[in-house]
Amino acid sequence: MAELKYEIVKNIGVIGESPKGWKKEVNLVSWNGREPKYDIRDWAPDHEKMGKGITLSSEEMATLKSLLDNQEL
Repeated sequence: MAELKYEIVKNIGVIGESPKGWKKEVNLVSWNGREPKYDIRDWAPDHEKMGKGITLSSEEMATLKSLLDNQEL
């Protein structure tokens, strides 16, 4: 399996934290040198390990934001 390269270009914020210190974060991440995308996933405290997550383009993030803005939570 090819090595996965990533760069956290911008940390947008933390959504939550587990008792073990892993944080669910929203970041702009460049995967394998590609254009950065919005990324939501759990990260170990040192950012060396990560959980499964979701990546979204700018357009997809705008659509998600619009959907959430129109919801009563």
